[in-house]
Amino acid sequence: MVEDRLTHGKRIAQLVASEVTGHERSLSSLSVTESDPDVDPTEDGAFAYAVEREGERVAEVYVHPDRARVEFLVEQEAVAAAAEREGLRVRPKAVRPPRTLVFVEDGAQVKWLLPALRAVADA
Repeated sequence: MVEDRLTHGKRIAQLVASEVTGHERSLSSLSVTESDPDVDPTEDGAFAYAVEREGERVAEVYVHPDRARVEFLVEQEAVAAAAEREGLRVRPKAVRPPRTLVFVEDGAQVKWLLPALRAVADA
């Protein structure tokens, strides 16, 4: 049996962007900005695009060879709780202002990210 798993970071990030722009009702306040369609994944994560809520940057998406990383700049506790409930790997980033990192390691996990995005969109 062939295992169909999407683990390419750039493609996962593209799926996240599609979810942000495609959920017009629940994520209508969010938009994808500063997109770099030619971004090449790096081990440290290359900036792919930002997510804004009504003109304010609320998250940044980075691509690695085998995953995407979403750095949330707002609603850190709500985002962490929502992502952890869905089974995503989450960790804080000790910078000023603090960030919450959520790792999306498989194309199927993109849907798991939606509650975290809703926490930001609804704030």
